[in-house]
Amino acid sequence: MSVSAGLVRHPDRLLPVEPSVRAIARRLYGSVRDLPIVSPHGHVDARLLADDAPFPDPSALLVTPDHYVTRLLHASGVPLGDLGVGRGPLPEEESRRVWRRVCARWHVFRGTPVRYWLEAELAEVFDVQERPTAENADAIYDQVATCLAKDTYRPRGLFERFGIEVLATTDDPCDDLAPHARLAADPAFTGRVLPAFRPDRYLEATRPDWLAAVARLGEVADTDTGSYRGWVAAMEQRRAYFVRHGATSTDHSHDDVGTEPLAAAEAERIYRAALTGNATAREGAALRRHMLLEMARMSCDDGLTMMLHPAVRRGHHRPTLTAYGPDTGHDIPIRVEFTDALRPLLERFGTHPNLRLVLFTLDETTYSRELAPLAGFYPSVYLGAPWWFLDAPDAVLRFRAAVTETTGFTRTAGFIDDARGFCSIPVRHDMARRLDSGFLARLVAEHRLDEDEALDVLADLVTGRPRAVFRL
Repeated sequence: MSVSAGLVRHPDRLLPVEPSVRAIARRLYGSVRDLPIVSPHGHVDARLLADDAPFPDPSALLVTPDHYVTRLLHASGVPLGDLGVGRGPLPEEESRRVWRRVCARWHVFRGTPVRYWLEAELAEVFDVQERPTAENADAIYDQVATCLAKDTYRPRGLFERFGIEVLATTDDPCDDLAPHARLAADPAFTGRVLPAFRPDRYLEATRPDWLAAVARLGEVADTDTGSYRGWVAAMEQRRAYFVRHGATSTDHSHDDVGTEPLAAAEAERIYRAALTGNATAREGAALRRHMLLEMARMSCDDGLTMMLHPAVRRGHHRPTLTAYGPDTGHDIPIRVEFTDALRPLLERFGTHPNLRLVLFTLDETTYSRELAPLAGFYPSVYLGAPWWFLDAPDAVLRFRAAVTETTGFTRTAGFIDDARGFCSIPVRHDMARRLDSGFLARLVAEHRLDEDEALDVLADLVTGRPRAVFRL
């Protein structure tokens, strides 16, 4: 029997295989398939939509900016430079060579969510019907390039086609947010693109670039950051600026989620030591943990939902970091502890009516042991969806199985795509809808949930939870 080499997408993909359960899952999925996309956390640049310029070429859209794609190819022996990483716009022939390398190594993505997303993008966005190979690489490149030349494939056209209601970006505290302001003032653009406050590098006082960063922060905030008190005030000023530009959240990613407080005098001492380059690594970590506690206090004041994405060793391969910069595929997860680390924060603010704290992890061992019990008690705590390495079918189902019995569904925050590749946004959200449909269908089939309740839960997971948790 011959095996099809096409990209025809099976209508029941990712749904349970048992016929009776699959029938329920089909009905559930059909109820949310066409609901709008609410994306409260991602890494698409707002300038993409503000400028609305055509995407330059298939490789620049689907390969080079997406570390999910490039890291596996790098592991298979392809240098990142040969995939266009860190090189800026490529001439057409070089872009074609990048695409050929991807297609010739299509097999390395077998069984991965990257394969699922790429196939969905090619088939559903660009109507590609054949599985990529070395032989058809140029034909597929031409087909995608032809689409990208059309006005309907510009960023705003795809934004509307994808059904995106809200898209949050990730932004530096010193960013002037001009692209967001342009979009908000443009009557031709009816979507919502919101900034999110990401202050990581300003909190790590022993980083080589920290001193220059806080000096710049003081300039932008028009606040003297020569003291600890001024540093805090500058952060408050910039958060207020983000709120005025529509922000509803902050995002924090450090090695851990420690929130132990420092006495005011000790915080000032360590801060001044950092300004002179004399703070130790231990002191820098203590200052950052104290400042993370301060960020929670600020969220109680200004209402910004606080996301914690901890425990990733950034830039694990220093030679690659030096050559190509950050976010190029070599960030590796590490273990993390939440229960004791967050206790100082939660004792102070865990029952505050204005705090919303969304916890993410790449350490699955914490789901049922720590995260679900925390979210099952503290009204401020919500569980973020599986992200990054866990944004995969089986991992998503493991998450639901691990936390639902303790927290139910209302203590979760909805799906977070965390996307850098623009065209991956709709396929990632569709994947989550299918997987949640299957999980809920099993509960219905086992008579643990009525189908009308499952329909309510699913709609809430798709749009209700993210709108409520992120104040959208």
